[in-house]
Amino acid sequence: MDLGEILRVRRGDDGVITGASGPSIGPRVFGGHIVAQAMQAAAMAESGASESGSSVSGRRAIHSVHAHFLRAGDVDEPIAYAVNDLSDGRSFAARQVTARQSSGAIFTAIVSFHAAEHGPMHAAPPRTHDALEQARRRLSAWIAGDRGDAARWVSRLTERPIELVPLDPEATFGAVQASPRGGWWMRLRERGEHSPVMQRALLAYASDLMFLRTALLPHGVRPGSGAIQSASLDHTIWFHDTPDMNDWLVFLTESPWAGHARGLNQGHIFDGSGRMIATVMQESLMRPRGPTDARMEKESTR
Repeated sequence: MDLGEILRVRRGDDGVITGASGPSIGPRVFGGHIVAQAMQAAAMAESGASESGSSVSGRRAIHSVHAHFLRAGDVDEPIAYAVNDLSDGRSFAARQVTARQSSGAIFTAIVSFHAAEHGPMHAAPPRTHDALEQARRRLSAWIAGDRGDAARWVSRLTERPIELVPLDPEATFGAVQASPRGGWWMRLRERGEHSPVMQRALLAYASDLMFLRTALLPHGVRPGSGAIQSASLDHTIWFHDTPDMNDWLVFLTESPWAGHARGLNQGHIFDGSGRMIATVMQESLMRPRGPTDARMEKESTR
């Protein structure tokens, strides 16, 4: 499955930029899919290209994306992206991207570009975590056990174009209560040559996979559970460097707060050498279904 081709957007003869909406798990368009395509639409407007992933590139790279999901997207309908110029300075530029289907606007984002400059540098190191091979052994041992529905849910991830290896599979995929800290190794399942714009779009896609799970960890809710209605509400990424999605990256996440049927998730993405590549934040819906569960509504202080 060539994720780069799936996410590609094109400008039609009428000037409208469109992209395919799938594949997705479930009836809704995957949020990371829309973020990735919106970034490419903004980059096309910045560079003047007619197709994303082309050799044409602007002198400024995407350094941040601030996205809001307005309503669920239909996986059976293409998505049209409208780009408006908000500012165009010597070093910075900003574009507003709105994604639409027949139901109306489903998504909007401000994509900011920055030309490379020199300046002071520092970065926090990654917190202590399992190396890739340790995480792989832990996942294999967990899958080998009798995990019932959770193991079947994990097997569905093998159909996704991003390979994920969680640091703690019991907390990530199970229904145990855990500290609101998570993490996983991730990379493209099928390696390929991609432009810097596409590499950042691919990382944006991957950053939405399992991210909202972090805020649910203290509440003992299994992924896909009918007890909770969950969805991404907004999603923000700051790119510190261009990733290589063909190689393994580690995404270390935590949730400092949840309440009022919402959860806040934040995390940093590092490459194998410990270099910080991106910072991500997201607020997600986590609305209890059926009778209110006081345990889920209690704000965690752990």
